[in-house]
Amino acid sequence: MTDLSPVARWGDPADAVTLPPGVRDLLGAALGVRPPRPAAATARLPRPTLGAPVLEALRAACPRVETGDADRLAHAAGKSTVDLLRLRGGEAPGAPDAVARPGGHDEVVALLAACAAHHVAVVPFGGGTSVVGGLAAGREGFAGVLALDLAGLDRLVRLDPVSRTATFEAGVRAPRAEQLLAAEGFTLGHFPQSFEYASLGGFAATRSSGQASAGHGRFDRMVVGLRAATPVGPLELGRAPESAAGPDLRQLLLGSEGVFGVITELTLRLRPAPAARRYAGWAFASFAAGTRALRTLTQDGPLPTVLRLSDETETAINATTGGGADAGGGCLAVVGFEGTEADVATRGEAAARRLTELGGTPLGEAPGEQWRAGRFRAPYLRDALLDAGALAETLETATFWDRLPETYAAVRDALTGALSAAGTPPLVLCHISHVYETGASLYFTVVAAQAPDPVAQWGAAKAAAGDAIAATGATITHHHGVGRDHKPWYAREIGPVGVAALRGVKDSLDPYGILNPGILLP
Repeated sequence: MTDLSPVARWGDPADAVTLPPGVRDLLGAALGVRPPRPAAATARLPRPTLGAPVLEALRAACPRVETGDADRLAHAAGKSTVDLLRLRGGEAPGAPDAVARPGGHDEVVALLAACAAHHVAVVPFGGGTSVVGGLAAGREGFAGVLALDLAGLDRLVRLDPVSRTATFEAGVRAPRAEQLLAAEGFTLGHFPQSFEYASLGGFAATRSSGQASAGHGRFDRMVVGLRAATPVGPLELGRAPESAAGPDLRQLLLGSEGVFGVITELTLRLRPAPAARRYAGWAFASFAAGTRALRTLTQDGPLPTVLRLSDETETAINATTGGGADAGGGCLAVVGFEGTEADVATRGEAAARRLTELGGTPLGEAPGEQWRAGRFRAPYLRDALLDAGALAETLETATFWDRLPETYAAVRDALTGALSAAGTPPLVLCHISHVYETGASLYFTVVAAQAPDPVAQWGAAKAAAGDAIAATGATITHHHGVGRDHKPWYAREIGPVGVAALRGVKDSLDPYGILNPGILLP
């Protein structure tokens, strides 16, 4: 039996939040939330199945292979609500048999060779922040499961200020990367909600999108080169900014979630660290009006660095709980600019004129700065909601602008219908947080009372939402990845020919089938 407290929550315990009594009362009165059963203090781990000869072979490839229960539990799951609920119930079915901590690319290559020889499943592990079951490898048919913790690949290999690129090992955590780049006057500009704990390799393997994606782009657009280890040999891709030398094989690894290879090194595009940042709040009468304003800025400019819009429900809830500004019954938009002082001033003034023409009401910089100060706090709030007996989870999608209202309504209705049918009517909140000339993302947050089986409760709601996303022609995921949770809808999205193509790549790069089995591939 192993202590659960380090893994059944998000982040640093010192940063944990407590719900104010008024919020707890609101949850009880509005949603029927009641205190849950006490969480388990310990977890029972599955019996390890790797024998001594296999462990000896693994340690010959990499001396740092651990089999202690604490190491196994720390690599047992990601950070979805379902992951946390299972852990709180004392269940850790995804715990690996052993954890390897390679110190470089060559040790990763050697470990994969050893795992192929002994038919050991391998789960690449970066920051452990997956929310789609991306760390729950299949065990059936394998000698055991090895978690490949890449935290030891933590070096800045090269910084090229002329080309404005930097080469990092894949295990570097995002805050450390920003610290190293800031010392040289640069930034990646990539700040997803998982920023404080996620790794650069994880960003690449899941096609991460940061909160400043309007100005800096998605993470996959920042990758100009990469190095990966596969069971059949290394891959080194990206020797020029752009190339017409056949299909871009980098795309096989970007978004592959560790099933084709283990990314060990990344060369990334840099930007000068901004001298000025200015975030402001804007109120719109409705989500539809705010969406039109975001689309206009995105398509016709000036394009902000950060551009996001909360719907009426999210705006009201955030204002009530102290997490946002009052938009007078409407919707709150956050508009942020980064760059030189002159650039921020010029673009900010032009955007203000345009937003006013589009029906926006300026709320000043306080709401924008409040959002920026608290933008990494939501996972801690989820822990507090789970503690109180609420079910709290998120899901996201993306679609073209013309389909966005339909998708928004369909997903919201599906979540409301499924959870109400279970006797737990929810609050469904939504925001747009990533915009493109042709469309945008929709990010939903759901809060309801926990049912007696909250894992099944969320499974039914998530399935209904997935069906609604597919029915409206949207993508099953914009930035969370596929993992296990999204595989059925991903198969429908890419079709049988697409599935066969992916399986062909798998057969070529991982003919032994050891890399993250059960993840991504339908």
